[in-house]
Amino acid sequence: MRTVFVDKIGSVTMNCRLSREVRLGDDIPAIEGGVVAVRVLNSKGSYNQLELPSGRFSKIKPGDVAAVALGHRKALVGYSGHLPASVHVGDRLNLLNLGGVLGKVDSINPDFGEPFVCEVLGQVLAFPYLGQRVGVPAHIRQGAIPLAQTLDTRGIPVIAIVGSSMNAGKTAAACSLVQALSHKGYVVAAGKATGVSLRRDILAMEDAGARRTLIFTDLGIVTTTAENAPPAARTLLTQLAASSPDVIVLELGDGLLGLYGVDAILGDPELRASFGAVVLAAADPVAAWGGVRLLKERHGLDTTVVTGPATDNDAGIGLVQRQTGIPGRNARANPAALADRVLEILGMAERRAAGAGGELGD
Repeated sequence: MRTVFVDKIGSVTMNCRLSREVRLGDDIPAIEGGVVAVRVLNSKGSYNQLELPSGRFSKIKPGDVAAVALGHRKALVGYSGHLPASVHVGDRLNLLNLGGVLGKVDSINPDFGEPFVCEVLGQVLAFPYLGQRVGVPAHIRQGAIPLAQTLDTRGIPVIAIVGSSMNAGKTAAACSLVQALSHKGYVVAAGKATGVSLRRDILAMEDAGARRTLIFTDLGIVTTTAENAPPAARTLLTQLAASSPDVIVLELGDGLLGLYGVDAILGDPELRASFGAVVLAAADPVAAWGGVRLLKERHGLDTTVVTGPATDNDAGIGLVQRQTGIPGRNARANPAALADRVLEILGMAERRAAGAGGELGD
């Protein structure tokens, strides 16, 4: 057992609540979520930051020692990589994302350049037994919210935000909805159910006014898959509903045809039935047309409204509406109209208007 001082702690390890002084072991289980210490060996001119548990981003430099978590990433934009079958001290692995997920890169995106190369220093140890110096391998499940077996939304309306792809405007739509609904007097909870661990999006939702936020990382999951995404979504919705908001905004990261389990969530009858409104963020009119059809034909879901870059101007909005029959509302230019459309479908506008004058949160 060795003591090491880490310069940076990845936000993916937040559940472990690590200090800057960690103790390392040489035996490293090659499992998703296992927390390891690494030394950064190279420099990068872009995609060169690490998100800390505080939500701040810190630039990574050669020689930095960081606490990160083993995992995989199957991004259609950015790095794609896997978790090796075995991990040993001295191995060289790569940082796969800004949250601190460590694996072996399979392919790169030219826009991001070559990934960070990191030397594995050892397994970070946790000491769960009071008064005993018995270390166990640290894992992001430690301190995590247990996965729920059942879904209980307590009748609270859920707004699901799905995207045609990565970078289609899902988080912008979620934040716009959170802020617009909050301005209308609603108490909003928000979560992100799929993707690779990075807290940036739910922190943006908090900044927009969400009273409580959660992400799958809070459940001890590094990267969602078709297997773990549905139980993660059930748990997030159940936990968020327990805080008694008026409405829940749930972002499904990645795209409808991505590899992080969005399709598995939409294919789950119980989860699908809990969605009172479905907002589609689309990159362009073709994506809007295909997304509306895919939601209806594959999952039996009606799209409530289309937003995203496909609706960035009146020409796009008109084209989307003519081709899909679904209203287009731009989240950035007209968030109030987006919220009004969602409230109309949820049947909440008149009910809230009738109760106007009460205290926020009633």
